[in-house]
Amino acid sequence: MAVITNKKKNGKAANTASFSFDSTALVKRLLAAASERSRKVLIQRFGLGTSPKSETLEAIGDRLNITRERVRQIEAAGLSAIRGSKVFKESGAAFGELARYIESLGAIVAEDTLLNMLGKDDKTRNRFRFLLVVGSAFIRERETDEFLARWHVDAATAKKIHEALTRLYSSLKDDDVFPEGELLDRFLDELKGVNDAYKNEEVLKRWLTLSKHIGSNPLAEWGRATAPAIRIKGIRDYAYLAIKRHGSPMHFSEVSKAISALFSKKAHIATTHNELIKDPRFVLVGRGLYALTEWGYTPGVVRDVIHEVLEKNGPLKKDEIIKHVRRARFVKDNTILVNLNDPRHFKRLKDGRYSVV
Repeated sequence: MAVITNKKKNGKAANTASFSFDSTALVKRLLAAASERSRKVLIQRFGLGTSPKSETLEAIGDRLNITRERVRQIEAAGLSAIRGSKVFKESGAAFGELARYIESLGAIVAEDTLLNMLGKDDKTRNRFRFLLVVGSAFIRERETDEFLARWHVDAATAKKIHEALTRLYSSLKDDDVFPEGELLDRFLDELKGVNDAYKNEEVLKRWLTLSKHIGSNPLAEWGRATAPAIRIKGIRDYAYLAIKRHGSPMHFSEVSKAISALFSKKAHIATTHNELIKDPRFVLVGRGLYALTEWGYTPGVVRDVIHEVLEKNGPLKKDEIIKHVRRARFVKDNTILVNLNDPRHFKRLKDGRYSVV
């Protein structure tokens, strides 16, 4: 019976599978059912020898002085011989155990995710990939523009997951970003007719990672993979997430510290400041203080803010102008007054209110 054990890797828990059968011995017995030539090709193709490197059809063909197609035929003949062998039939329990393990993961799993859970090193992963290819219960779906390469043991469930992911993606707007719980709820709404036994948080997140069009950021927020808040490429993207998480304007030095603390990324203060200056997602709202444009802040100096306030609200008294500007900029009252009393841009009316020149 397969079980999942939790092991620490780089400070995080990693799930690895444990089986009652010995994968090394099983693969050796299965290979013995193929002809010598097919066995050698299979060992090279799957990286089952002393080297874990998997070789291409072309590389093997060049070495054997035969065509790529001929290598493929030898490989196919070997797999066919193994599937028709006595040892294959006697290994039914092991293949059944492997199938139940995949079913426990949600019946369909991205190839890289599955292999990493099946083995902690390349040689082990290669053995299990060979078993997946040989086994009749396992179906591999090739990578497409929409989905990663994946394995499943239930075609009907796999079809429903593919369709649900496509509908979920279509329902998202380009810049939509959702907390993980909300995105999972939206996904559940699309999973019509899928066995409730699969509907737990870990399985749902594993299914979401099948899609190349849906992604998450380091703050466990989800959306379209192309959304600016999801597609994290550099310091300015990490800065955006740090300020957003903080929820209010931050000094660039604090943004730098937050990036290091939240994401374990080195962010030099000067570099962080330069990135904030360049990106329109950020607005300088005080001395070294940056806010997000999406919060309603607009770029410009204090004079520009005063101008915008008066254009929007009409003539206002000094105290009203200060109140409006202080909502948009973290500056002293005297800084606002100095700008307001510039006769090139603003004039004081007879009733004490100010307007744009």
